[in-house]
Amino acid sequence: MAERLQKVMANAGVASRRASEKLIQEGRVMVNGVVVTELGTKVESDDSISVDGKLLKKDEKKVYYLLYKPRGVISAAKDNKGREVVTDYLKDVPERLYPVGRLDYDTSGLLILTNDGDFANQMMHPRYKVDKTYVAKVEGLITPDSIKKLRNGVVIDGKTTSRARAKIISRDAKKNTSIVSLTIHEGRYHQVKKMFDAVGHKVQKLSRTTYGTLTLDGLTSGEYRELSHNEVRELLKLINNK
Repeated sequence: MAERLQKVMANAGVASRRASEKLIQEGRVMVNGVVVTELGTKVESDDSISVDGKLLKKDEKKVYYLLYKPRGVISAAKDNKGREVVTDYLKDVPERLYPVGRLDYDTSGLLILTNDGDFANQMMHPRYKVDKTYVAKVEGLITPDSIKKLRNGVVIDGKTTSRARAKIISRDAKKNTSIVSLTIHEGRYHQVKKMFDAVGHKVQKLSRTTYGTLTLDGLTSGEYRELSHNEVRELLKLINNK
């Protein structure tokens, strides 16, 4: 059965579908020796596909990893400016991995990496509303009223955010800072920082502590581990119940 080229590439662990589409448009993908740039292209199971001259392995084992991403690292498989990327921390993994979604350069915390394109798309799709918890250190002494606003939704980029869970962890009057936990299921650009900006508190430091049923327990910054079959199944159960 013929499938879209970008889906085949994502399932083979090249990159996410969106990133695969970019590779196609840049002329870096060949099908049966011919460069393809049309996104609607469909391929058969016996077609030969290569990316940057490297033949695609369509039968690669699907793997899933959890990384405690440090600050100052790019959430990508490679960077054309030579900066450190998240896959640099998993060099011992033979499969070609890419991150599920992204964390900002200056944000640390939980990041999933995989070569399973369908899994990645399901995890990132807003329809499935997978919860993600962030812990933010913000300027100022945040008030219960601001927490209520975060819970009910605030306007960022002209659109109100969905309801969230938020709570004050601590406040430091001497340093004039607060530590707040915020759980959201959306994934808009710089969303957490913009939500705190909307209630008058600039984020100084940000970390993602949970993703669905996953936590960072047992890991320190820069460490990673493979997800168990049960953990992957629990994540899929979250989205299949939505």
